[in-house]
Amino acid sequence: MDNERGEGRYEGADAGTDASADAQDAFRTLLRAQRVWDTELPAFDPATAPGAPLPLFHRWFAEAVAAGQPEPHTMTLATADERGRPDVRTLMLHDADVRGWHFATHATSAKARQLAARPEAALGFYWAAQGRAVRLRGAVTVADAAETRADLRARSKGALAAALVGRQSEVLGSLAELARASEDAWERAGHDPAPEARSWTGYVLVPDEAEFFQGDARRQHVRLHYRREGTTWTRQLLWP
Repeated sequence: MDNERGEGRYEGADAGTDASADAQDAFRTLLRAQRVWDTELPAFDPATAPGAPLPLFHRWFAEAVAAGQPEPHTMTLATADERGRPDVRTLMLHDADVRGWHFATHATSAKARQLAARPEAALGFYWAAQGRAVRLRGAVTVADAAETRADLRARSKGALAAALVGRQSEVLGSLAELARASEDAWERAGHDPAPEARSWTGYVLVPDEAEFFQGDARRQHVRLHYRREGTTWTRQLLWP
């Protein structure tokens, strides 16, 4: 009996390993079958680029919208934790002006705690519809509280409700608990014209570096890099 049970466990382990290997092979086949930029891409002549990154970002953003890019205001935010390990997440851009690139989160969230300890970050945008990407890196400052409140009230009802739920990055006991909190927040967002989300905080990334990447079907990608030099910007091309 012991031998039979032992053999059964051994055969089960082999079966699991084989299934895992098959799944891995299937994943790799699927992964390698994916196409990149299976569409006509726009040309980008860096000689025509403006002297600072903000006007070019505004132009590329508008062109991404016109090209039908889903959620072009979605971006990645990279920070570092207390051990210096990189951390990344996806969130929404709230504005981009002469002060910098704006976003918001709860002051109690993991990214806010990381920014409080190390107030530097990087942002990344990817607009696949045109094979374009933008990267920015620099110091992060906390926005004025009045500005943060005004921005929150200008957001959609869903965005406002999400901010009112709060408790971002805390351990969640169950999905039912989230559903109750979300329903309460949606109701409050619908009835209160000026609700308070006390931990909701605005941030501004002030870039000292920016890179604009234009993909090319023949892999002759154009990379234009901006670096802040005092009050001006220098530009240079980078190898793909």
